[in-house]
Amino acid sequence: MITKNITKHQKSIVEVAIIVPWADLQSTWDQTLQEMAVDIELPGFRKGTAPLPMVEQNLGIKLQDEVLKKAMPNFLIQALKGTDVIPIDYPKYDLQSFVKGTQFQFKATITNRPAITVGNYKTIKVTRSIPKPVTDEDVNKSVDGLRNRWKGKQTPVNAQPAVAEPQNNKSQAGSISFQPGQTQAQVSTNGQTIEGQANTSDDVFAKAMGATTFADLKDKIRKDLESNVSYNNELDYEEAILQEVEKMTTVELPDILIQDELNRMLVSLQRRVADMGLLLPDYLKSQGKSLEEIKSEWKVKAEKNVKMELGLAEIARQEGITISDEQMQAEIDKIKDEKIKAQFKAQEPRLHLRHALRQTKTLDLLKKMVGG
Repeated sequence: MITKNITKHQKSIVEVAIIVPWADLQSTWDQTLQEMAVDIELPGFRKGTAPLPMVEQNLGIKLQDEVLKKAMPNFLIQALKGTDVIPIDYPKYDLQSFVKGTQFQFKATITNRPAITVGNYKTIKVTRSIPKPVTDEDVNKSVDGLRNRWKGKQTPVNAQPAVAEPQNNKSQAGSISFQPGQTQAQVSTNGQTIEGQANTSDDVFAKAMGATTFADLKDKIRKDLESNVSYNNELDYEEAILQEVEKMTTVELPDILIQDELNRMLVSLQRRVADMGLLLPDYLKSQGKSLEEIKSEWKVKAEKNVKMELGLAEIARQEGITISDEQMQAEIDKIKDEKIKAQFKAQEPRLHLRHALRQTKTLDLLKKMVGG
């Protein structure tokens, strides 16, 4: 049986010291060794057939790390059963001591769910905006953007275009010339008219984009744009509801949650900067700001985000919203990547997924209340 000592600190910080006898850990050790042995190939043995003692010696510290990664979350859950501690963030683990065959000790630092008060969320009033219609100009801009990228892939570096762009209606040797009154589909080269070449080129481009004809491509693009407008409109609607939740939520915000949110925002910035082909230090230099200055500017936004998250969780508690094991497994089963899916065998990712699904379900309930 494990031994635990729970210490509560200011701003909802809780430290849990846990001592686990070897007898309680041995089954996890043996099972993990067998799982890892399947992929081990040692000299003189086929893959997965080497004796377990040899595999254990070969794995070394990797085996211990994998065992503790599985064991510490499970023993923390055991330690918190029957207490009033409800973690609202990922635990931070600190291994104190461990030797195979003896007890091991570790500490986990978590943030307890602080006292949260939410106003009468059933009276929230938010108006859903009318989506902006997609125009022909919007479709044409998207088509032009796709065409330009497609042309860039078709034309080798330093190669001349197959058809030169007209310049001031002047003919150029070896290029197609435009005459006054002619359309692009009626231009001639070397005196030969090539009726309909533009249409043919359009269809070739459309097929390269996965459409059957140019008209089909434009139709698909229009539908995609309309779907995107509808999606963004729904996001704006949800954001407006969440902002109302944040306004009516009263809570003493734990520092660790604010820092975690700032770090999440920073990761998001790094991804956007990377998409621009830049490194974060270069981007910060171009803005004339340090990383700490950026995070300082973000702090108010981070606090609002955390209040919003906690307020939504409190509404879920009051409404008795839960996520069943079957609902969670159904969500996991949607994942196509087997490596990503395998991560949800561990306890912590499952806890995070359950929380995210619960928050989504709560927001859906609020949308029905507001809409009703």
